[in-house]
Amino acid sequence: MRNREGAAVVQGFVIRVLVTFALVCGLLTTSACGGGEVPGDAARIKVKLAASDAAPVAQAVNRFGFDLFHEVDREDKNTITSPLSVSVLLAMVAAGADGDTATEMARVLGLREGRDERVGALLRELAGADDVTLSVSDALYNSGTLEDAYVDFVRRSFGGTVENVDLGSAETARKIDEWVDENTGGRIKGIARELGLPSAQAVLVLVNAVYFLGKWQREFEDTRDERFTTAGGPIVVPMMHLTHASFDYAERDGFRMLRLPYGEKGRYGMEVVLSASGRTAGAAEWQALKSELAPREFDDVALPRFELRWEGDLKAPLRELGMASPFDAGRANFRPMSPDGRWLEKVYHKTYVRVDEKGTEAAAVTGGAMMTSARVDPVVFRADRPFQFTISDQQTGTIVFMGAVRDPR
Repeated sequence: MRNREGAAVVQGFVIRVLVTFALVCGLLTTSACGGGEVPGDAARIKVKLAASDAAPVAQAVNRFGFDLFHEVDREDKNTITSPLSVSVLLAMVAAGADGDTATEMARVLGLREGRDERVGALLRELAGADDVTLSVSDALYNSGTLEDAYVDFVRRSFGGTVENVDLGSAETARKIDEWVDENTGGRIKGIARELGLPSAQAVLVLVNAVYFLGKWQREFEDTRDERFTTAGGPIVVPMMHLTHASFDYAERDGFRMLRLPYGEKGRYGMEVVLSASGRTAGAAEWQALKSELAPREFDDVALPRFELRWEGDLKAPLRELGMASPFDAGRANFRPMSPDGRWLEKVYHKTYVRVDEKGTEAAAVTGGAMMTSARVDPVVFRADRPFQFTISDQQTGTIVFMGAVRDPR
């Protein structure tokens, strides 16, 4: 049996448009991030993550995230990506692949096979934190023919919604824009026009949105204009400060990492990485630093306040990583998804990050971080030059967001 739309069936068209979004309001109050929690799909996911699978699937997401980041990162630009968002969307596509197409996608994503339900199970696990909001939402808008088995897998393993529509209509384009607006707290808008919708040629649009809202365990106390050194010279930005505080910290191989926890329990945190050489850390370096984190007292921690956006087409970077056949009309094999001859045309990624002083002070973080008067050299961590950051889950080790901030203005 196959799932068809109620209106005109579009077969044989080969342009396939995919889009993935990511939003992080890491340090804001709920109202400042668009009006409350954004509903996600975790409650509809029917598969559970086995304890033995948590680390391997999280490591796969992270490795792919770093590989992709280094393909899209530019030394003179701010870059923000969501390894989780892109991994989830491509895992949904891979679930409908076969042959070399499935093999390539699984290899690049680090999955056991094309149809790997562990990624969806990881989403359910990540949404379990009760002191931050992490919402991952998926939607498929279909104008063609989809196999029932594929639709069932997407619904059961990812909690995604599947809707039969006419992608050539302006009404559908508005509907997709409304979904994006709702599932990103109003921070990302207008994607249909960027994707060329409405379009009589598009037969399938897959959309993934990640929304994260976390408040600091301890909010920043003082903000003042200070110098931030960019590649083009010094600029003045609002610099947030925390004094006499204890945070997990590590340093090795020319990198320094400081973890700033979110929420009362601190399951999620932002890892800020400074490099002595200016280069960004890779997956192995990040993991080594993360594994060596230990509590340390600081006289001063300084981080710039920033609000940044990033977007880009991931087709070329994914091909460079080895995911070639899915984008090749003559080689792509998505028969488990649909009998129509189809291939990927676009994978588009948009991110939004806003960081400010707001947060919730936890009872566990008290005067224990006060320094003694005997110290001569203050212990400080100042992100007053280009830095790298990740937002990750302590329980599974999954990186939800990563970025490089080179100009916080």
